[in-house]
Amino acid sequence: MNKIGLCIVYKNWNYGSMLQSFATLIELRKLNVDYEILRYERKKDLSFYINSIPRLLLSDMRYSKYRNLKKKIGKKKHKSFAKNDSIRAARFESFVNRNFDNFSSVIGSYNVLQEYSRNFDAIMVGSDQLWLPSGLDTNFYNLMFVPDEIKKIAYAASFGVGEIPKIQINKTKNYLNRIDFISVREHSGQKLIKDLTGRDVPVIVDPTLVITKEDWDKNIPNIRIVDEDYIFCYFLGNNLEQRKEVEKLRANTGLKIVVLKHLDEYIASDENFGDCTLYNIGPEEFINLIRFATYVCTDSFHGSVFSIINHKQFISFNRYGDNNKNSRNSRLDSLFYQLGIERRFKGDIVKNINDIIDYVDVDKRLIKLRKYAVDFISSAIKQI
Repeated sequence: MNKIGLCIVYKNWNYGSMLQSFATLIELRKLNVDYEILRYERKKDLSFYINSIPRLLLSDMRYSKYRNLKKKIGKKKHKSFAKNDSIRAARFESFVNRNFDNFSSVIGSYNVLQEYSRNFDAIMVGSDQLWLPSGLDTNFYNLMFVPDEIKKIAYAASFGVGEIPKIQINKTKNYLNRIDFISVREHSGQKLIKDLTGRDVPVIVDPTLVITKEDWDKNIPNIRIVDEDYIFCYFLGNNLEQRKEVEKLRANTGLKIVVLKHLDEYIASDENFGDCTLYNIGPEEFINLIRFATYVCTDSFHGSVFSIINHKQFISFNRYGDNNKNSRNSRLDSLFYQLGIERRFKGDIVKNINDIIDYVDVDKRLIKLRKYAVDFISSAIKQI
């Protein structure tokens, strides 16, 4: 049997990142694939920090550093938040320990990583925004560490941006041309690859959607967390107007707002937002909060994905302005286009969120999209 090395996210305490990696493992297990998760944890010595300086010129890196700084400051100013955030992190760690398996030993050297990759018939990079410009020079998720003779697979990969910085175009062309089997998650990524390499690559759905609702129910049991009916609010961005829209829905329905706060950054104004704030929430509890919600309001791609899987009445807000260089709105545009549902963020929130989604049609589309994704990964594995 062929053995595959996996480059997936397993240490980022983000619900979407963690669950798409878990979904990738579930699918590979269903296909009886022998895999091993590569634990590359490069030592952060002086050379690491020196080589990282040019990355600060990239807008997505500066944006990420800014959010991380806000979170650190928030923890120092608010000891209760620091304590609650550690509780949330412990839930993530527990989830990984119980659900992720077949890890390699920790690899701390790039040279060792290159040599270790020869143990596999192929190396596969998982989904999510793993091809962000800020990560280019790590040469990990773009599979530049993999020798030429070892096959390379990209499974629903995402650039996370609409254009590649000019100074990175040649390097991006280089790593794309080395990958034998490429699939992307967004039509914008498909266009980027076509423009850069001339290759036509398929757009497939995120791994979280390749897994059926029955698969999710089997792997994550239904457990109600909040006893009463509620509006579940999952915002990663900082947009006061969107919070006000959710409060309009509360006023109209009388339902309480259950919220997860201070996720990607500390947002001071959120201290006064919502009726019920939960921190003891890992990926399992996150899914269950969506499953049992009356309404879901989110600016998150995966918040929208799990609302769709569980047939929720939901609103998906734009986290970024259309002209924002860090915008990742294209992934929702692609998904909603594929499923035949328009973006649900303009106009009257009370009216729009009660505009019934035709989930019979959505599910029919998903069946075809799942088959397309499974056919891609099955075909790539067979050709190794």
